[in-house]
Amino acid sequence: MFKSIATSQTTRRAIVRRLIAGTALSPVLFAVHPALSQTVGNPHELLVSTAVYAGKPSTVTVGQTLPTGAVAVADGSYPGVFNNVSVDSNFGVTAPVVIKKFHLEGHRLREIGALTVPADVAVTSFSSKSELSLHLSPDGKAVTFMGYDAPVNALDISNSNSPNHVDPTNPDTSVHARVVAELDFDGSLHRTKVNVYTGDNGRSAIRANKVNGTPADQYFTVGNAGNGSGTPPVLVVNDTGVQLSTPGVDGSDTVVGVQQGTPGSKSGFQFGFSVTQLGFAADKSGKDDNFRGLAISGNTLYVTKGSGSNGINTVYQVGQPGVLPTRDTAASTAFSILPGFPNNPSANSGATGFYPFGIWFANATTLYVAQEGDGKLADAAASTTAGLQKWVYANGTWTLAYTLQKGLNLGTSYHVNGYPTDPATGGLRNITGRVHRDGTATIFAVTSTVGTSVEPGADPNQVVAITDKVAATQLPANEAFDVVVPPAFGTVYRGVSFAPVNCDGDHGQMKDHGRGHDGDDNAQGDDVCGPTRIAAGH
Repeated sequence: MFKSIATSQTTRRAIVRRLIAGTALSPVLFAVHPALSQTVGNPHELLVSTAVYAGKPSTVTVGQTLPTGAVAVADGSYPGVFNNVSVDSNFGVTAPVVIKKFHLEGHRLREIGALTVPADVAVTSFSSKSELSLHLSPDGKAVTFMGYDAPVNALDISNSNSPNHVDPTNPDTSVHARVVAELDFDGSLHRTKVNVYTGDNGRSAIRANKVNGTPADQYFTVGNAGNGSGTPPVLVVNDTGVQLSTPGVDGSDTVVGVQQGTPGSKSGFQFGFSVTQLGFAADKSGKDDNFRGLAISGNTLYVTKGSGSNGINTVYQVGQPGVLPTRDTAASTAFSILPGFPNNPSANSGATGFYPFGIWFANATTLYVAQEGDGKLADAAASTTAGLQKWVYANGTWTLAYTLQKGLNLGTSYHVNGYPTDPATGGLRNITGRVHRDGTATIFAVTSTVGTSVEPGADPNQVVAITDKVAATQLPANEAFDVVVPPAFGTVYRGVSFAPVNCDGDHGQMKDHGRGHDGDDNAQGDDVCGPTRIAAGH
């Protein structure tokens, strides 16, 4: 699958042996079950990415000098360690990535395995809430996420420099590559180190294959860059937004997007989208393309921006419909806001602002958008925009049909055993979904948190699910979210995706076998993809 890999063949084989042996991977975690027709991935098995705090009191000591030069006010005990955010706004502690696997039984999830990603593959930054989204490739064979090439319990890594993009004004002076990690249908694990998102974090990655119209397999990634002061150097501006790289080839990064503005300018210099395209005054260079969500639908790349004071919080189309960017077209790829979505910087703030995170297309004319909320406890309960927004396309434009909130209990605190404060749900972050034969869709989502803690990104959150009638354009009275994975001390949930399967192209090898094997009367029939490489014991 890879022409080359970031780790040596020996290391890769050792990792795969560990996974198959069960020392890092439950022997059933990536067992491949039949998939549904017209559903990419295994619709009976859901993956949830988590960050698990692994620090101890000695990880940080009171009075210790932190990477930014600030003095620590709390030791490494969770969650008090994140009180250090009060003196170091960049504060974070790297943590292991754990991918949990659940079997779907209606709205109920039954955990059937867990993979602790080896630290020499990737770690994440606890409590960076925009990291670890999971994305299934269009062919359904691989799930990808982003992390760091760093050890566990390292400090402030999410604001470190990336190789070859060192900003001399960044107060966090360490250098760490970002990593695209890939889990394949056979349980094998790969990583590609990428020199992108210096001074900030990579949020999402998705693998596109040659069958999707690209001349070679490639990753699309989104994230933010810049943690320095003054005018951002060109090497920072071209390190943000949409990037593409080659699986298995370290440092094969290319920024995607037409150059906007003049290199070296304090404002207006971007690659991709600029507010000046819509007649607004130029804002800070490199920040209009602070993206965090992405999706491929209809062979078209879409991204979202939902945070930051620059640019416009909205949903963007990258390039022309049905054409994915390539290295040859990256520099000429235009970004556009989907018609009907917010197109004014005023969407970036306020209790009713637009804060999109993950997106999922139920079909070509129905788009579900996760709304995180403004992050303020005082605004959560009365928010009319946070939750799951449903947008429908007709007559050349997208229109908001309604926002699903019932059951989220926005702004209402919930208890987590051992946790000193009670967080509350502020909205939703990453999502995925499946369509049933009765015309409904079930959407799974991770929640955002608001509360009284110093760092809400460290608050334990939840995984929720809801079933919605796809064709509905008026808010159904009886639809409500269920909590399907409850909060857990020392753990935060970040991404959701259906498990990968081995199917050729557009599922041409599948055979229909009738009713869904999870007992879902509304599910499409089970389809068998083949052949699938399954390790002994699976």
